[in-house]
Amino acid sequence: MTSTPDAKAPAGEVVLEAIGLTKHFPVRRRLRDLFSQRHDAVHAVDDVHLTLRRGQVTALVGESGSGKSTVARLLAQLYPRTGGDIRLHGESTAVKSGAAFRRYCARVQMIFQDPFASLNPVHTIRYHLTRSLKIHGHAGRTAEDLENALHELLGRVHLTPAERYLDKFPHELSGGQRQRVAIARALGAEPEALLADEPVSMLDVSIRLGILNLLRDLKERLDLAILYITHDIASARYFADQTLVMYAGRMVEGGDSETVTQSPAHPYTRLLIGSAPDPDRLAGDTDVLEEDRGDGEPPSLIRPPSGCRFHPRCPVAMPRCSTDLPVPLEIGDRPGHWAACWLYDTSGTEVRKVPS
Repeated sequence: MTSTPDAKAPAGEVVLEAIGLTKHFPVRRRLRDLFSQRHDAVHAVDDVHLTLRRGQVTALVGESGSGKSTVARLLAQLYPRTGGDIRLHGESTAVKSGAAFRRYCARVQMIFQDPFASLNPVHTIRYHLTRSLKIHGHAGRTAEDLENALHELLGRVHLTPAERYLDKFPHELSGGQRQRVAIARALGAEPEALLADEPVSMLDVSIRLGILNLLRDLKERLDLAILYITHDIASARYFADQTLVMYAGRMVEGGDSETVTQSPAHPYTRLLIGSAPDPDRLAGDTDVLEEDRGDGEPPSLIRPPSGCRFHPRCPVAMPRCSTDLPVPLEIGDRPGHWAACWLYDTSGTEVRKVPS
């Protein structure tokens, strides 16, 4: 196994990008709809654009049901897409199974939310890692080569000495150790991009930081492009270079993580940040108004609201928000900071779009 990135690959090179990515899940038709022309579908993801660059972490933040995990599965080619394009190093990709899917998986790997569910409980850690190495051709030619590769994988995720873990079953490890094994299994393919779907949400608070620091270390040492999916916007500020905020299947804000978390522009982003526990706010020491809380439930994605999908909950919604779909608009405070919100359309007639 090689542990150094391609020396010819420039820092910040675009590895994986989604362009207008869309996924609609058909809804089973009821008896009364059989003779009608209506075909309902869940609009899980609509017109998503994102870019993963070598050596950088992009966070995708939103509440449960916003479509974050669906985006990850689309990028991993586990779901067929309804529309849009996925490009790997600028080349459009659409794979379903077989050799093409295996070649894609060698370059793009996914880390799932629940490490216990993603590991087969009847097989040892040695089996899981050996299978990954052999499938992707990194097991070497001899038993000694394989053993060295297994030790190197576990060393990368700080599970040492390897002999202590290789012959154990998943249930014999802690949650943090299982997630490190899942990360090691993904690294067995020597990927260029990692799709981490809420990798710390199932873990104890005390060990979450260790997993995030591990992923950061791997990003820097192996020059990986990482998509970090989370509902915790505070961890996105700590861990990610760029942050994208998603609501009801659509992107609503994006920019560098410090700007998005410290100077949120979209009302939904402000709601996410404001929902984090704050002792001062609980004690009544702030001037937050009741009408600024953004109370309410997320909309139905079978029949999503027209215009901005957040407008039924938005405390500053305008008549235009219920009819016109907002486009990404530059905020102007920092380069690359944008929000899909009509509050920032200051041109009156012409809309300032964010350059791609």
